[in-house]
Amino acid sequence: MVSTFLSSPSVDLSQIRLEIRSLQAQLVTWRRQLHQRPELGFREELTAEFITEKLKQWGIPHQTGIARTGIVATIAGNRPGRVLAIRADMDALPIQEQNEVSYKSQHDGVMHACGHDGHVTIALGTAYYLSQHRDFPGTVKFIFQPAEEGPGGAKPMIEAGVLKNPTVDSIIGLHLWNNLPLGTVGVRTGALMAAVETFEVIILGKGGHGAIPQQTIDSIVVGAQVVNALQTIVARNIDPIESAVVTVGAFHAGNACNVIAASAHLKGTVRYFNPNYAGYFKQRIEQIVAGICQAHGATYELNYQPLYPPVINDGAVADRVRSVAETVVESPIGVVPNCQTMGGEDMSFFLQEVPGCYFFLGSANSKIGLDYPHHHPRFDFDETVLGMGVEIFVRYVEQG
Repeated sequence: MVSTFLSSPSVDLSQIRLEIRSLQAQLVTWRRQLHQRPELGFREELTAEFITEKLKQWGIPHQTGIARTGIVATIAGNRPGRVLAIRADMDALPIQEQNEVSYKSQHDGVMHACGHDGHVTIALGTAYYLSQHRDFPGTVKFIFQPAEEGPGGAKPMIEAGVLKNPTVDSIIGLHLWNNLPLGTVGVRTGALMAAVETFEVIILGKGGHGAIPQQTIDSIVVGAQVVNALQTIVARNIDPIESAVVTVGAFHAGNACNVIAASAHLKGTVRYFNPNYAGYFKQRIEQIVAGICQAHGATYELNYQPLYPPVINDGAVADRVRSVAETVVESPIGVVPNCQTMGGEDMSFFLQEVPGCYFFLGSANSKIGLDYPHHHPRFDFDETVLGMGVEIFVRYVEQG
């Protein structure tokens, strides 16, 4: 696949595009430097140092150490206007990289397997361009956020005041997306990504000999019934027009073939788009677990954690992102509206505070093997997308 961003004669070769195109080699260098030194959530010291070094070099005012490793930079345009925030997450994942490339992770067991190195690079490229071209209205705040993969850096950054002084009027952000090919953008009004909630259930029965079950309360039997019954929440309690998922991802019990386990440990996740379901799944899961345990004479412990709310895009901001994207990407697919995913993102906390839009920027190139899914040990993306991301952000800012 050949990127139309770089080669198509029909592309608008405006001054903005020409200058961003000239940055492409530098963008690739930055991304690869970041990729080589991945760090887990709230430990992004080297990443923060890299960002800070660039901001200092370019004379961009910024604050560091927000929510431990977060950074906020501010660039004021030469014309009055509103305050826009651009958010980029910085953290990596606890994955051993299997790519054999010159920029392979140098940190054992840690890898940028979700594209956050690209997000930081795109935000830095946008900040550099705007620092050199200030003929735009308003002010842009760049929020470099730690710990998106967990336990979540958006909420503590908001609590630290990153949306104030000056007060942010709207916010945008992007996620490089290997579920879409290079040269496409996924943007939609309303729910883009799902709420993320987790649960742990410990079922407490009564252990005993496998040949004398009448003396026991079999936690495995109880747990199996719980797993099956939890599937009825989506099948029979949720409006079929809505989308939701209840997944039990772990079930641990017992360690011998002739011993009835005294306890069983279940772990799972819940996903949904409609914010009106907040609180509902916790209530329903507990009702099911309690009822089944009572029927068998078992007891239980439930730990339920709502992590991230759904990512809900504002209609006006999403329309503007879509309009800008249509001027940047040129492919037979172009802008894709049907791009929802049950994956979660703590960009949702920012979108609860101010209107905004989070969107996907297609980054896969199957012809050169750059199409492994996110969180895969061989994840990588077509770096042509870096310039595309910068241009979308810059054009959005300059529209005012």
